[in-house]
Amino acid sequence: MKKISISLLILVFVNYSSIADVITPEIKKLKRTPPKSVLFIGNSYLYYNDSLHNHFKRMADEKYPGYEGSINVKSSTIGGSRLKHHNLDHLLKPKAISSISKFELVVLQGGSGEGLSKKDRKSFAKTANKHIEKIKANGSEAALYMIHAYVEPHQSFNPNLIRVIEEMYVTAGNKNQTLVIPVGLAFENAYDQRPDITLHQLDGTHPSLLGTYLAACTVFASVFNESPVGLDYDYNGLINDDDKLFLQKIAESTVKAFYQSPAN
Repeated sequence: MKKISISLLILVFVNYSSIADVITPEIKKLKRTPPKSVLFIGNSYLYYNDSLHNHFKRMADEKYPGYEGSINVKSSTIGGSRLKHHNLDHLLKPKAISSISKFELVVLQGGSGEGLSKKDRKSFAKTANKHIEKIKANGSEAALYMIHAYVEPHQSFNPNLIRVIEEMYVTAGNKNQTLVIPVGLAFENAYDQRPDITLHQLDGTHPSLLGTYLAACTVFASVFNESPVGLDYDYNGLINDDDKLFLQKIAESTVKAFYQSPAN
């Protein structure tokens, strides 16, 4: 039985390795920088730890006095959702979820399980194409939020899953000429440099507070084309200075490396 389990693990690893081709992003920055209004669409990966959009807007308020993030940055999330579960037609309607008539930027975050099979990846790609077309037709700009991978003890943990996630998001981004925000790569880089840091909850899937802070820094760097290094924001002192600076630097270096890589 043990030999069978090991064989299956090797098979899964090989399968992931064969899927994840070397691919680089073609879109390096948004057309509108900084966007005056931002809508995040996703699931619990966004709303854990006081919601990523709240951290992002506080960073934006610090960097850009008068930005008014509390008015211009919103989030629509459904627990356990995939891209296909969101009613984008409704969310894009004027003043559907806020006083905003039209968001300049709409950030799409997919489900954690959408990279686990060819069928799921195909569904993700199809829905991403459909949603991005609608966002562009609305006169808004889209971005794809590349999720982080599972860590142990999650049952779907695989050390090569991040390569599959990367390929899935970058392929969708290139096909739709849409910015990809490399949050998942920032998690990977942070763990590489500090294996002891805790970016996940005990379930191995949801982000911890530090994980959400890193994600917000990565979104900030990608969306504003600005380094988050030096921001004072520390969630009312709950993130210590060492962790804050480390995560800001990881976000900066990840985004820089990701967008400076040559396009295919």
